[in-house]
Amino acid sequence: MDVVLLGTGNPLPDPDRAGPATLVRAGSVTLLVDAGRGVLPRAAAAGCGAGQFGAVLLTHLHSDHFTDLNDVITTRWVTSFAPAPLRIIGPPRTGEVVDGILASLRPDIEFRIAHHADLTWEPPVEVVETVEGLVLEESGVRVTAAPTDHRPVHPSIAFRVEHDGRSVVLAGDTVPCDGLDALSAGADAIVHTVIRDDVVRNVPVQRFADICDYHSSVAQAAQTAKRAGAKILVLTHYVPGLPSGDEDVWRALAAEHFDGEVVVGADLTTVTL
Repeated sequence: MDVVLLGTGNPLPDPDRAGPATLVRAGSVTLLVDAGRGVLPRAAAAGCGAGQFGAVLLTHLHSDHFTDLNDVITTRWVTSFAPAPLRIIGPPRTGEVVDGILASLRPDIEFRIAHHADLTWEPPVEVVETVEGLVLEESGVRVTAAPTDHRPVHPSIAFRVEHDGRSVVLAGDTVPCDGLDALSAGADAIVHTVIRDDVVRNVPVQRFADICDYHSSVAQAAQTAKRAGAKILVLTHYVPGLPSGDEDVWRALAAEHFDGEVVVGADLTTVTL
């Protein structure tokens, strides 16, 4: 199983980091977890196109986590030669978001169908809304979901992908919570979004300081990984942005609470389980 960090950035545009997105290759199944800014160029760099996604898994409905879902839907549609439904699995209201995206694409859809004689179908999408439980099982791959705590964003969910005796949990944005602990127990790796609360709390802007209320600090993510008994903690979605050369500082903060391997990834960092 390969876990590829397609985008490790945060909501602010970064020339070196795309928006939140992670690719999981498990046997013959390829999964996209979140679809932040620039996801398809990063997927292309990882050797993967929109037509190869077995499903898109959305952890929550903050815009930075699905900014380029429209690009995934459109690109998959125009590069297919037969209807190939895109499965989108996410929390309640995911259908509302997808309907809105399709509505925004209405002129484009009509123009393309009018122009191409062989394109006779609209973008086929299958939406599954969930909070917990088994959400996908095929080709020896199991994906389960569990609720997390990103309030007032509610509900938010994490996903666990299992294949061939290996497992990875994609935590999304959350503070420590029972749902994530239960889902993560015994996982080989946890991919966790993190903030430097020690930095954020010193910024005299209330809107920025507010993010401490519903994101895990590096220490909290490390403590979650320790409770789970994970072997690897993969940090991503850095707030504030992580400049090159500061990776060891973030790694050291995690290592104070977690004895396993800590990966402070850049875009396209790959972890093989």
